[in-house]
Amino acid sequence: MKATPETAILVFVTKYRKLSHSFYYCVYHVVWTPKYRFRVLTDVVADTLENKIRAICGWKEVEILEMNIQADHVHMVCSIPPKMSVSDFMGILKGKTALMMFSNYPSLRKKPYWGNHFWSRGYFVSTVGVDEERIKNYVKYQETEERKEDGTTDQKLF
Repeated sequence: MKATPETAILVFVTKYRKLSHSFYYCVYHVVWTPKYRFRVLTDVVADTLENKIRAICGWKEVEILEMNIQADHVHMVCSIPPKMSVSDFMGILKGKTALMMFSNYPSLRKKPYWGNHFWSRGYFVSTVGVDEERIKNYVKYQETEERKEDGTTDQKLF
């Protein structure tokens, strides 16, 4: 595609998002884990979690660019509007999903050491800039690479 003013506008429109008074590009790579990194995010639990995450992101106007739920952690590349801090968003996301997980899967409450906390206290976050495609590919294919390295297979929780 030849670089023209029209293609420059197309790139601007597709990459940037708009609020009533601002254009923005606030993309983050976020990773968080269940408490004690228990390997509970498998099968139907992972599917339920993914649906809930997508619903919360829609509610808060957060665009998911890439997501990968593994047995012991979640990777997400997302665009969070500047009107909301990453910390506020993660508090809502982890809080709502924890309540849902304990409600839908009461057996998870019986895990040792939970203490009514499904997620670990912290999370990893990094801004995504020039290497966005590289990070999105890492998130997308990380599970496959991890399995090659440690030789693990799926373990069923239920």
